[in-house]
Amino acid sequence: MLPLERQKKIIELLTIKKVMKIAELTEELKVSIETLRRDLNFLTKQGKIEKIYGGVKLVKSQFGESTIDERMFSQLKEKEMIAQKCSEYINDGDCIYIDSGSTTYQIAKYIKQKKKLTVITSSIPVVNELINSDIELLIIGGKVRQNEQSIVAFDYLFNFSELNISKAFICASGITIEKGISDYNLDEANTRKKIIELSKEVYVAADSTKFGKDVTIGIASLENIDYIITDHHLHNDFINTYKETNTNLIIS
Repeated sequence: MLPLERQKKIIELLTIKKVMKIAELTEELKVSIETLRRDLNFLTKQGKIEKIYGGVKLVKSQFGESTIDERMFSQLKEKEMIAQKCSEYINDGDCIYIDSGSTTYQIAKYIKQKKKLTVITSSIPVVNELINSDIELLIIGGKVRQNEQSIVAFDYLFNFSELNISKAFICASGITIEKGISDYNLDEANTRKKIIELSKEVYVAADSTKFGKDVTIGIASLENIDYIITDHHLHNDFINTYKETNTNLIIS
């Protein structure tokens, strides 16, 4: 197993178990204590984990948003179901946008067999997932957010007006009837606003834990969202409420 694969596995294990002892990790990964310490030192320097007596734990965000590594394994089954449902709305020949985010990333796994598909994205993991496929890839230019493995674009760096997007798949950290969709980062929010303006159809892919939350930065009201695709754990109260809006709620 390569160092990067081991480090991703460590994050995955800590996301599930929260805290692990050094001995547990060496047994799980089948590596020596010296190899494990190198991986743990690397992840500690990146600020992803914290060493505690006899073990390690994930570093929790001070600003409300968990890291992309943690979110990649949180609610994973639900996110995979949402992504598979999203893929059913993607047709051969479409030009789509896939947002940076742990739920929208999963979509890339289900579309590799589509024909003459163009994917525009701000997500480095999406690019890595599709790089060896026959899909035509366009990555927006701008500033790299290392912690999110995403790119946020600015008007003076990227010409959004040239994009012709049939369907955009957007992620969100919060969804409410009153305020629509929201997220934590201003640059990410501004990029999503531009994409929503340009897209013929807008799909929000978000697990049920995002409903009822209104976080730091507003992105768009529900009148600008055509579909919200979520998982079957969504409470009936939310389902009934959204029937009164013009946004189509789809349960995966």
